[in-house]
Amino acid sequence: MCRIMRTVDKHSVEVTNCFSVPHNESEDEVAVDMEFAKNMYELHKKVSPNELILGWYATGHDITEHSVLIHEYYSREAPNPIHLTVDTGLQNGRMSIKAYVSTLMGVPGRTMGVMFTPLTVKYAYYDTERIGVDLIMKTCFSPNRVIGLSSDLQQVGGASARIQDALSTVLQYAEDVLSGKVSADNTVGRFLMSLVNQVPKIVPDDFETMLNSNINDLLMVTYLANLTQSQIALNEKLVNL
Repeated sequence: MCRIMRTVDKHSVEVTNCFSVPHNESEDEVAVDMEFAKNMYELHKKVSPNELILGWYATGHDITEHSVLIHEYYSREAPNPIHLTVDTGLQNGRMSIKAYVSTLMGVPGRTMGVMFTPLTVKYAYYDTERIGVDLIMKTCFSPNRVIGLSSDLQQVGGASARIQDALSTVLQYAEDVLSGKVSADNTVGRFLMSLVNQVPKIVPDDFETMLNSNINDLLMVTYLANLTQSQIALNEKLVNL
């Protein structure tokens, strides 16, 4: 169980930070280390004073029987708290994240229950963060759960293969629409038109010249970097003589 921190605007809530809270679960109760949670929150406020408690998250792909108990506790920490589930088991082949808010249900004056209503979740990340997450996800397909970093050439090859697969999917969709196998979708058509218009129109000969020039510049930078590294290594050996 972990607390999640937030910043809020008019129409959305951004989860910007989190920290874990030790707890123990039994069949009918959940014990939470309240002192630890309080100290961690005080430390977070010193670093990020604008962040507020939003709710809590737990690893798993679904709501559990203890979710109601934990959510009831965080209802005293934040108004209408949000519960996030992070599927670290990759049930659907991906680390999906779902968000819920609780809603009371039942007959007024009688026994009331709680229903978790799903929310829309959008991912915002830097490219470097996406590379790290993609690499971690690859370990689920490795027998020993270990995987090494890819070389630059392997990353370029993988990106090119993904682009080729995406282009093949788009071409197949266009051919199916033209042949009448698939009904045309205006939303998809407008998206593809916008995508095509974003591609710069360059004469093939000019593109080849530009590409060769950039490759030569890259090779020159690589050569100078290796030459500098060799000079530094040689200088260290001469100094240590």
